[in-house]
Amino acid sequence: MALKTFDTMRRFYLKRLEDESGVSGSGRVAEGIEFSDGSCALNWLTHTACHGIYKNIKQLESVHGHGGKTIVEWKDDEVHVDPAE
Repeated sequence: MALKTFDTMRRFYLKRLEDESGVSGSGRVAEGIEFSDGSCALNWLTHTACHGIYKNIKQLESVHGHGGKTIVEWKDDEVHVDPAE
């Protein structure tokens, strides 16, 4: 299976619209980067700071999106299109 790649990395924030758990708060709660191979790294900006690595942005959103209560806010404008979709 070939690894999909993009031309460049791009940065993003996780913006929490509603904090169900009361742990991370609302607003920009994490910053991240999507690498050229589609994998993502996440750095939490909260008092319980930690890091996470995800296979792709969809996996990250499935874990942290909370049904649309947390959104990915792209800092870089370039759009990555997965030709397999």
